[in-house]
Amino acid sequence: MAAVKYTKADWVAQADIQELDNGQFQGVVLVSREHGNSSEEARHTVAAPSDSPEQALEQATALAHRLLADVTV
Repeated sequence: MAAVKYTKADWVAQADIQELDNGQFQGVVLVSREHGNSSEEARHTVAAPSDSPEQALEQATALAHRLLADVTV
């Protein structure tokens, strides 16, 4: 994973895509603490699949930004 990686304080959001069985693509984001344990990891998916990997990655990066914006430092 991790086509794109963003950080805020000690939080990391890694955005990537996955190909679905129907040929579409879905953006996924893994949010975790840089020095935390696996119980602090959360996987998020973009709500709607995309027809292209570029569009799915764009949606995943937008989701990563929104998720990190909600993190309180």
